[in-house]
Amino acid sequence: MFNSCRRTFTSKASRLIALVVATSCVFGCTKTPEVEYTERPVQELYNQAIDHVTEKDYESATDLFLEVERQHPYSIWAIKAQLMGSYAYYVRGQYDDAILGLERFIQLHPGNRDIAYAYYLKGLSYYEQITDVGRDQRITELALTSFKDLIQRFPNSKYARDAELKIDLTQDHLAGKEMEVGRFYLNRGQYLAAINRFQEVTDKYQYTTHTPEALHRIAEAYTALGIDSEAKKYAALLGHNFPGSQWYTDSYGLIKGIDTNKDSGNYLTKILPNKGSFFNRFWPFTR
Repeated sequence: MFNSCRRTFTSKASRLIALVVATSCVFGCTKTPEVEYTERPVQELYNQAIDHVTEKDYESATDLFLEVERQHPYSIWAIKAQLMGSYAYYVRGQYDDAILGLERFIQLHPGNRDIAYAYYLKGLSYYEQITDVGRDQRITELALTSFKDLIQRFPNSKYARDAELKIDLTQDHLAGKEMEVGRFYLNRGQYLAAINRFQEVTDKYQYTTHTPEALHRIAEAYTALGIDSEAKKYAALLGHNFPGSQWYTDSYGLIKGIDTNKDSGNYLTKILPNKGSFFNRFWPFTR
């Protein structure tokens, strides 16, 4: 009886082991078919990639530009493929990959005739990622640095003019961030912190659209602190540089204790000083 049970157990165990071995053999011996490597002429690869760019098939173009570099790394076409591959990444919105490729191109080929374009495209790759002023502005600062670098290195390139325009826009954006933080402090009664932020705008971004408001907010903060002499100074500075600004109207009303929010179109011309000489613009605050 005992021997019979043992023979049965042994038989079942043998079958189980055989099944495991057979299964292992099936999965272990099965190999994933490899993609056949076919070397192609470099011009054929590159031209096909350019055709995909023309057709706006940037994903296929990117793969072929990479293939040019892989199969023909020391050819002139590989250098072109590096730059065009970064462009394809940029158009696809893969800005990080584009920036990595451009930085590599700039490092390896600083004397290339298209190097100015590489700097420009790098700046654009940062610029396209700029978010609203409520978020971190590190990308905006990187875009600004990149465009400044382009203008410093290649002031006469055909990309310099657009870079200058985008520098103005990025600076205005950074000034807007400082204004938002300054208003946050101002609304919470943290006047010194607010003044520091607004002065950052007047000192660092004085040519942006936010300067008139920054001057007014400084005057507003000093008024809240009871330092009327400083409030008058900044209001006068606002009146001298931006005499037609609504912010000057608000600062004038702030200093004089006048409500400037009137509907009458003639009201502002009645309360504001004459736009004569430099000293006439100062008279409301020094008389």
